[in-house]
Amino acid sequence: MKQILNKLLESLSLTRAEAKELMHGIANQELNESQMAAVLAAFIMRSVNLDELMGFREVLLELAIKPSLNDSNVIDLCGTGGDAKNTFNISTLSAFVVAGAGVPVAKHGNYGVSSLSGSSNVMENLGYKFSNDEAKLQTELEQTGICFMHAPLFHPALKAIGPVRRQLGIKSFFNILGPLVNPANPKYQASGVFNLETGRIYSYLLQRENKEFRVVHSLDGYDEISLTANTRIFSAKGEGILTPEDFGMENNTPESLFGGESIDEAAVIFMNVLSGKGTQSQNNAVIANSAIAILCYKKDITVKEAVQQATESLESKNALHTFEKLIKLQK
Repeated sequence: MKQILNKLLESLSLTRAEAKELMHGIANQELNESQMAAVLAAFIMRSVNLDELMGFREVLLELAIKPSLNDSNVIDLCGTGGDAKNTFNISTLSAFVVAGAGVPVAKHGNYGVSSLSGSSNVMENLGYKFSNDEAKLQTELEQTGICFMHAPLFHPALKAIGPVRRQLGIKSFFNILGPLVNPANPKYQASGVFNLETGRIYSYLLQRENKEFRVVHSLDGYDEISLTANTRIFSAKGEGILTPEDFGMENNTPESLFGGESIDEAAVIFMNVLSGKGTQSQNNAVIANSAIAILCYKKDITVKEAVQQATESLESKNALHTFEKLIKLQK
């Protein structure tokens, strides 16, 4: 293990096997907090490469608690985070809009590390009870069309490093791993990434697994479709650009996507959007991201048709009713 740590501190790349050994070491608590902080710092100084990411990911999936959901034709909407933009919970809201449009969702999420309010923060604040119980998740999926998987309950390998990540409070390679280790192994994936390099890595990995996917990156740095700039989109068909006009929308300002100063404020924004009290900018951002997920799942429709379905889900309150049904199931 010392040899691997020395390689990292010398800014040398790890082989796939070394990356697996390192992740096993983290999982088995063979590293102390200082050593784990050094590992995170090493990958803050340079980007994680493909072999390293594949090695880390293989171990996390190998050690994960994997719920066997009867309906495996689900989609996950999950971003890397780490863009330091402090937006409201766009991907989590989009998950309910997508479910409200009839697309089953197995949402993977966690507490915010580099942001104020991650998906788990807002879901917990609004009454969702985290669980890795397969029966509970299956019931939620069957009765509401969505279930939520709080990452720490499914990835015990990350228990030791979680506090170190929170203390550092900045993005790390675990942000990149998050959307790639959904324990339900969904066949469809809509993910946002904080830079183009990560987008291309995602595209390569997801193509190898024959998943239907859309990966997005706003060209001004957001890990989602912000509508503040054009968006680079990756799919099995290649790369392309989507403009706000492609969604039939105007450009947003960064200020219009502000996520609040506290988790309570984030929760208020969340419920305002679901309840029809969101601003046009907030609604548009949610609808645009929802549309891409719907487009990923329903391959034979256009962007315009996907926007219409997402808009209907939000404006008819189907998304709100989906959320309310999910919360009522919590005990």
